[in-house]
Amino acid sequence: MASKKIDRLSFDATLEELETIVHQLEQGSLPLEEALKQFEQGVHLVRAGQQKLELAEQKIQILLSQADGSDKLAPFQPEQGEE
Repeated sequence: MASKKIDRLSFDATLEELETIVHQLEQGSLPLEEALKQFEQGVHLVRAGQQKLELAEQKIQILLSQADGSDKLAPFQPEQGEE
């Protein structure tokens, strides 16, 4: 799965894909080259999942810090290089 496709996955889909890879690696039946490829894919999925969680946390912080007490969620604008 290409990095661009990983970024488009929902958090739940990212987690499911990662669980599939972990299961395949735990079985130990993959050839070394395929296992390395799957491991690399897993690392990309973990990073994407962490990024999605960080964005969710930032959105929650914005919501909780609304000065006027409204429940309107202001869109988070990441700085350059954070995407």
